[in-house]
Amino acid sequence: MNPMIEEFKSLPGLLQDIFQGLDESARDSIHPELCLSLKHVYFAGCGDSHFAPLGMELAFSTLSGLPVTAMRSMKFARYFAGNLPRLGPKMQMVVGISVSGAVARTAEALRMGQQNGLTALGLTGNPDGKVARESEIMMKVTVPPLPKPEGVVVPGARSYFTNQIALLLMAVRIGEVRGHMTTAKANEVRAQIRGLSAAIEETIEASEAPAQELAKSWQDAEDFVFCGSGPNFATALFSAAKILEATGDTALGQDMEEWNHLQYFVRQPSSPTFIISAGQRDLSRAEETAVAAKKIGRRVAAIAPESAVTLHETVEASLPVADVPEMFSPLTTCIPVGLFSAYRSGLVGEPFFRDFKGGRDVAGGGGISRIQTSDMWEEWQA
Repeated sequence: MNPMIEEFKSLPGLLQDIFQGLDESARDSIHPELCLSLKHVYFAGCGDSHFAPLGMELAFSTLSGLPVTAMRSMKFARYFAGNLPRLGPKMQMVVGISVSGAVARTAEALRMGQQNGLTALGLTGNPDGKVARESEIMMKVTVPPLPKPEGVVVPGARSYFTNQIALLLMAVRIGEVRGHMTTAKANEVRAQIRGLSAAIEETIEASEAPAQELAKSWQDAEDFVFCGSGPNFATALFSAAKILEATGDTALGQDMEEWNHLQYFVRQPSSPTFIISAGQRDLSRAEETAVAAKKIGRRVAAIAPESAVTLHETVEASLPVADVPEMFSPLTTCIPVGLFSAYRSGLVGEPFFRDFKGGRDVAGGGGISRIQTSDMWEEWQA
């Protein structure tokens, strides 16, 4: 069995395995004094660890009652933190997200946040890594290992998913302590989050066969475009990342509105294009985008609940997902393209991550790209 397929199929069980520990970690690490003082929360991460909070912005703000902003780590560290207004103690917090705990840019974001008066919280699975060392508070996020062939690195889904659940439970903790929701309501939301296992299982069952068939049908494609709005802009970015990691194909994740302003005029329009919709606030624009994409000659697939009837009738291929509240939809919409990417990898015969060849080796924290060993801001200036 393809280990990437197993990664995605494991998500319903993973939610049950991690829920209690993450809920306890959120309660233990985020003290009432901090919850009551907070006025704004910033998130910093790279790759999947940026897409996770970007997709959870709506949910985090809704559940916590606070304004939130998700940024890439370098933007926050080098271009933003120094320009924030100086507020009182514990009024602003930056959450640096890195399961490995070794990403230099995210550690730098936490350091620069602290230097500019923000509380720095590390969301990481490595209590001894540089992200933890740059944190005032650490919320431990442990991703249980999944058996896989020796030496194989699999494009991640479990760590991405775990980060999303951790952020949701962090938001519930903050919202409950601040009085944004009652304890009874907070416990109801916790139960709702835990119960999403059923929706995730439903999505896997509904989308796996269409994803496998679509991978065969579009095997000739050389590039892919993914469009989403609101929380599912993050899903579009995550989907493009999974294609790149699994097959090496060129892939673009784009905001749906931006697609209509830019990609509509592309000279070679046949690129397969996935329209990702929660079937709610984004639906009317998703339907219009699908019509426009087909009109210029795109091959179009929809990732959306079955209730989005007009959207599914418009496109060439449908990858259905369970119908959940829009703020939770990134937990389901990420699954169909993950499965599509896994099946495509097998069809085109590409190893995951191009087998880390041609300068892509993992030595030194990411080979030439130096993900883990890159100079910190102060070191670079020296």
